[in-house]
Amino acid sequence: MDFHQDLIILGQRAKQAARKLAFMGTAEKNRALAAMAEALLAHENEIIEANKLDVEKALAKGLKSSLVNRLCLTSQGIREISDALLEVVNLPDPTGEGEFWTRPNGLRIQRMRVPLGVVAMIYEARPNVTVDAAGLCLKSGNAVILRGGSEAIESNKVLVRVIAAAAEENGMPQGVIQLITQTDHKYVQQLLQMNAYVDVVIPRGGAGLIQTVVQNSTVPVIETGTGVCHAYVDKAADFSKAIPIIINSKTNRPGVCNALETLLVDKAVAAEFLPLIGEELRRHNVEIRGCPQTCAALSFAHPAVEEDWATEYLDLILSVRVVKDLNEALDHIYKYSTKHSETIITESYGSAQRFLNEVDAAAVYVNASTRFTDGGRFGFGAEIGISTQKLHARGPMGLRELTTIKYMIYGEGQIVQ
Repeated sequence: MDFHQDLIILGQRAKQAARKLAFMGTAEKNRALAAMAEALLAHENEIIEANKLDVEKALAKGLKSSLVNRLCLTSQGIREISDALLEVVNLPDPTGEGEFWTRPNGLRIQRMRVPLGVVAMIYEARPNVTVDAAGLCLKSGNAVILRGGSEAIESNKVLVRVIAAAAEENGMPQGVIQLITQTDHKYVQQLLQMNAYVDVVIPRGGAGLIQTVVQNSTVPVIETGTGVCHAYVDKAADFSKAIPIIINSKTNRPGVCNALETLLVDKAVAAEFLPLIGEELRRHNVEIRGCPQTCAALSFAHPAVEEDWATEYLDLILSVRVVKDLNEALDHIYKYSTKHSETIITESYGSAQRFLNEVDAAAVYVNASTRFTDGGRFGFGAEIGISTQKLHARGPMGLRELTTIKYMIYGEGQIVQ
């Protein structure tokens, strides 16, 4: 059987599963999710052993440490993934939500939330995404076809086998959670053309992956974005807030999309603030790539080039620029932002409100870390991705963003006059 036929069979199973799942009740779906969470804990040793194989291969290939960290699964990590499924159980089910109204001619119109259908998830080496995506899709009534990165293939095989079996043993239709186990890129190219079976594609990963999907897919794409995230230290900033916010945004998990990549500092406070933040960044092993003023203040900084301002490093590297005021900070963000997450550190209400209103991004913060842009931290349970586009969904995508609208109209013989 050729790869084309393999994917057709996968798509057919998903389509049939989605058709049945759309009519299943919340209690049935929650029971399956709880069983999936329990199964992950029961198969912990098997999952960890498979993950070790992936990590060993990643280290042998020289994958950078921040990406290996995202790939690695521990006992605590599996517990957290299991707990995330239980959080989804406790979230309201958006399917079936709706409202009624009556037109002057007597037509009664109902607008109701319904599942998207079949969701294809294409993502990189993050095994937790496998379970998060499966859980959110199931709860929102969608079948899912998963295609994770080759670096996590052994982990994903075990994870999907475990949770799919638990779901099906607890009443979910066969094919509701499926994994493309072949790592050849031709499978992705074919998946992106399967309009007859796939309703939406969601890519989650670096800029290269996302652009490949956007440019080659004939299936509608919900674009999750790269994160060139900025922090602006205003002239009215409280340094006791600014330093921990910047350190957290950059170093908590540098390999994720909501990590800080560029720091902008108002020139009115640069002479005082740069030595403080510079030493703290150096203590956390962060390489600084700075503008001329930054390099003059910090002897260990490397000169930044134009490319740095537009780079998502996903590593312990930070570009730093001194700006003359809030206006110049806003101009810089407007030019280089990927519209993901931006933060201002200030005690000025006026500056804060201008920043909130004028920055065009999915998440805009005042005096808080960009690392909060996350479905779990926003109270959505797990997330399927962070959308930086403006159609249908924006920001962390939870259950509601995996549904669409259906209109049901009740008449008594009305016709258009």
